[in-house]
Amino acid sequence: MLELRPNCELCDRNLPPDAPDARICSYECTYCADCADRVLRNVCPTCGGGLTARPIRPRRAYRAPDISLGLGFHPAGQSRKHSRWNRDEVAAMTARLQDVPPQDR
Repeated sequence: MLELRPNCELCDRNLPPDAPDARICSYECTYCADCADRVLRNVCPTCGGGLTARPIRPRRAYRAPDISLGLGFHPAGQSRKHSRWNRDEVAAMTARLQDVPPQDR
């Protein structure tokens, strides 16, 4: 199950569970769309993979009582994360991979 991290790991912008502009990599590194597009250019600075829209978890359980789903049963993460990479390291990874399609990395 996705952790739904609460912030952009680069600029620290809040990204609530219903944020349509949250982007993630396959390891759940989380960024806002602005950082993902303008700074990272669709390159995760940790794994080098692509970034995609993070799904929005429904607020309520639409299949209750049969299945316990929704934010009420599976809340978003509260622990804020920050990239371990400095801006120069991020820029180097982006420059190296930005012209390589994610499926070819």
